Amino acid sequence: MVQYQTARLDASFAALSDATRRGVLERLGRSEASITELADRFRISLTGMKKHVGVLERAGLVTTEKVGRVRTCRLGPHAFEEEAAWIEGRRRLWAARFDALDQVVEQLKQETVDG
Repeated sequence: MVQYQTARLDASFAALSDATRRGVLERLGRSEASITELADRFRISLTGMKKHVGVLERAGLVTTEKVGRVRTCRLGPHAFEEEAAWIEGRRRLWAARFDALDQVVEQLKQETVDG
């Protein structure tokens, strides 16, 4: 189970690490689009866009369907619950560390005033 979650998180964050792929997700959030439309929108080659879409597809973020000669892309079924939970865990960890640091700083300030 942990191995699957790690692989899924790795795939999701790798897919999201690229600005073009994030842009594709934003574009597909408005409506489906063909790979040709996406390539034109982002001013990259069809081959380049196919590679980007492939990364998004492997991460479960996008699905494609070929009808005739046109491959249409749409948002995939993958929601970001696991990724959000992972990020929230890190946020809580850092918040706790900063709270502890704040306490140390306040204690040092008090010792300086008292001392």
